[in-house]
Amino acid sequence: MNQIGVCALFPVGRARDQISRWLLVPVLLLAALLAGCTASQPRHTEDICAIFAEKDDWYEEAAQARDNWRSPIPVMMAIMHQESRFNATAKPARSKLLGIIPWTRPSNAYGYSQALESTWDAYEASAGRWGADRDDFADSIDFIGWYNDQSHRLNGISRDDTYGLYLAYHEGHGGFRRGSYRSKPWLMDVARKVQRRATSYQTQLQGCEEQLKDTGWFSGWF
Repeated sequence: MNQIGVCALFPVGRARDQISRWLLVPVLLLAALLAGCTASQPRHTEDICAIFAEKDDWYEEAAQARDNWRSPIPVMMAIMHQESRFNATAKPARSKLLGIIPWTRPSNAYGYSQALESTWDAYEASAGRWGADRDDFADSIDFIGWYNDQSHRLNGISRDDTYGLYLAYHEGHGGFRRGSYRSKPWLMDVARKVQRRATSYQTQLQGCEEQLKDTGWFSGWF
């Protein structure tokens, strides 16, 4: 069949459109699968019982981090709330060029814990958790527990001193030791807010932790 006959049966433009649609299907399917791999944020972030009710595995994973590093669950969860609001793919806001043009980010912090790449690498090496991901809740809560353990060992901060632990988390162990936070009243205000949230989470958890250990207790809440 000559070219004219082919074009008459299946015009080139129509063929191109059809092929484009065929190619689009696997792309859309892949995008949907990738979106499904990223956990959504919990809907009730002010109530730790509601968080663990909605996220089936989170309590068990937080309890494992507590057992690994002796860091209280409310302390770790309050720090994570402050850092990312439990957003798996959180990043620092971009700076603005000339006040209006989105520009660079201030750091490469990422994920639930907002850990820097270099600090995350140190965690993987120290804790032996090679391949841990910053957008994975279990890895991130374990990272926060590990960091709090380092703050306790290096700076003598009590394991339940949320205020001091958050300041060290934000400023780094060396910065905390130098007292860099003392020139940042806004940061000390934030640390006090994190401390209040940890206290609130602790009170809430006391009312539901026994039931949380029963994996079926919260089914049907949401």
